[in-house]
Amino acid sequence: MKVFMHCDMEGASGIYSREQTRCAEGRDLLIADVNSAAAAALEAGVDRLIVCDTHAGGGNFILERMLQDPRITWLPRSKGEEDGEVRWMPGLNETVDGFMLMGHHAKAGTEGAFLPHTETGRWADFQINGQSMGEMGLEACFAGHWDVPVCLAQGDEAACREAEAMFPGIVTACVKRATGRDASSGPDPEEARKLTARKVAEAIEALRAEGCRPFKPRLPMTVAIRFVEAADAEEAAQRPNVQRADDFTVQCTAERRCDVLKWLTGTGLP
Repeated sequence: MKVFMHCDMEGASGIYSREQTRCAEGRDLLIADVNSAAAAALEAGVDRLIVCDTHAGGGNFILERMLQDPRITWLPRSKGEEDGEVRWMPGLNETVDGFMLMGHHAKAGTEGAFLPHTETGRWADFQINGQSMGEMGLEACFAGHWDVPVCLAQGDEAACREAEAMFPGIVTACVKRATGRDASSGPDPEEARKLTARKVAEAIEALRAEGCRPFKPRLPMTVAIRFVEAADAEEAAQRPNVQRADDFTVQCTAERRCDVLKWLTGTGLP
């Protein structure tokens, strides 16, 4: 079994303040969390694991501190080279059996969530075919291009509720709850890691039982972004095939799920 873990930081065990996501402490907590989850996946029977650092585009993993096992491929950044081309999430393709959303957060504008946002603070909302979603949705849509099922989400209570509403059959690991927009509380990080390890094992069993499904919005997709500032919408509307829906919103039609962001940011397949 081959699994792809896509790792953000805000939803990782032990990260309870905005400041931690910007300092060495947060990086250390992320590394410990990811190593623990990777070990749990291997123990549950995964024989090939790809682990990708996506927080701020990556650069948070210190490779010599990551779990050393020949079954693991560590991707230090979310963009990398594959077959001579630069793409998003190299190695995510039809050979992958399951997609895990580690350390994630709720979408922009979510009430009662810890550090809710989508990609950047300049985005007020992101939609596919009229459905509002956050980073978990757009990343799962990319995986859906290859029919890869989404099997696990880890984060705060709001992120887990969002994932459960979008992805039937998904296993969630709730490791914190918001006490304010920039603060949260939860168990000791080691206890949270133990919980996540159990949920990783449950997610692997759900994959074996075919209880998880890929996220596959109807094609062609209408992908829209509502910006906080009208100037950002005006700039985005200058890109090819992008239409201005209103003063703050742009949209585009995508023929492939892997192009969910390529029309705006260039992120995706070559």
